[in-house]
Amino acid sequence: MVAAVNVLGVGVSAVNAASATAEIRRWLDERESHYVCVSGVHGVMECQRDPSLKSIHNRAGLVLPDGMPLAWWVRGAGHREADRVCGPEFMPHLLRNLKGSRHFFYGASPETLDKLIAWVQRDCPDAVIAGFHSPPFRRPTPEEEDAVVAEINASQADIVWVGLSTPKQERWMAANINRLTAGALIGVGAAFDMHAGNVKRAPKFLRRTGFEWTYRLVLEPKRLWRRYLANNPAFVVLAAAQITRIANFPAHR
Repeated sequence: MVAAVNVLGVGVSAVNAASATAEIRRWLDERESHYVCVSGVHGVMECQRDPSLKSIHNRAGLVLPDGMPLAWWVRGAGHREADRVCGPEFMPHLLRNLKGSRHFFYGASPETLDKLIAWVQRDCPDAVIAGFHSPPFRRPTPEEEDAVVAEINASQADIVWVGLSTPKQERWMAANINRLTAGALIGVGAAFDMHAGNVKRAPKFLRRTGFEWTYRLVLEPKRLWRRYLANNPAFVVLAAAQITRIANFPAHR
């Protein structure tokens, strides 16, 4: 079992890219099936507002610390080997290191998926592309959900990459984990758009400072201002309350 650290009631896995890859490889070898939440401050704060989302996180096989604040917290709890494992970086890492595994890509527009698949073929040539599917922007009908589950299972995918937004991707993974034969479902949010070239990443020097969010806010202020300017100060206040034991945040499954 991978150790987890309670971060405002969310069990964040004490991992780095290598140990997370090893755990997912174990799932495939032992024919287990789990989903992976890649969560930063935004995901943890959404869990404070929605107990059902917190439960989804705490039932995940892994909750990867996507963001330096969570990585620092996990290290501070005694797991010195832990590090940030963010979706846009973990995706190519896993594609390149799980040689021979079959990958299905679910999410984004058809145009974005075309560019994403071209990137995988160019930059991760050893990855086997089992299939891809662009869901409708509206809520899929039960018949459409059944059809895509059948499509993914027919592809014999080992890993399903889910490129939806939080909390949509987490809900989709939790709802379908027992219907799919893949060993791992991994929600990577904006990674599809980033590797397709639709969205730029912050410079490398900024990613390790804990302030990558400022770069994204400058690029997409209308969409992201509420997320960052409301969530970040609230996270600091609640984190201080937990660390000083003023408040208790139990982790419920």
